[in-house]
Amino acid sequence: MSREIIAILRGITPDEAGPVADALIEAGITRIEVPLNSPQPFDSISKMLLAHGSNAMIGAGTVLDVRDVEKLHKMGAHMVVSPDANATIIVATKQAGMLSFPGVMTPTECFAALQAGADGLKLFPASLLGVEGLKAIGAVLPKGTKTYAVGGVGPANFAEWFAAGVTGFGIGSALFKPGMSVADVASRAADMVAAYDAGA
Repeated sequence: MSREIIAILRGITPDEAGPVADALIEAGITRIEVPLNSPQPFDSISKMLLAHGSNAMIGAGTVLDVRDVEKLHKMGAHMVVSPDANATIIVATKQAGMLSFPGVMTPTECFAALQAGADGLKLFPASLLGVEGLKAIGAVLPKGTKTYAVGGVGPANFAEWFAAGVTGFGIGSALFKPGMSVADVASRAADMVAAYDAGA
């Protein structure tokens, strides 16, 4: 089962990258994003790709520059997650053969991102949009549009978001914080997967 959970490992270091990725994938979370404002993010992504490039979807978040998109493509990364609906980043990502997940908040941003070629929409911050906001926007989005709630979502409200029509989730600090033990990450990931499976 490929769960629509994207682990957001903001602040992770290259030394933590391998063991944390191992723990996430073992728990059943196979989509991993390393934000580019983390320490040496490309080194962390490279380590994860080397170990799990064939059995996980690994890429970068907080991508704001086309040069970074090109670098990720050369590394063999699978996806680009951006905090905004920058059409230049989306187009460059798709031209490089990677999946694009831009951040959106309004219907205008949603449609602009989809028109540029986005594969899915990162609803951020989801806590502000809320499930009612998702329902309202979802009513006008093209059928089959993938939506991911990011920010203020977790096991306690997965079922509520699923009921509103969300595709999946981006999970950051509820799953990983810098310095957290691998055992703690593994435990949180197991809880996350159990709640996801129960609510899906």
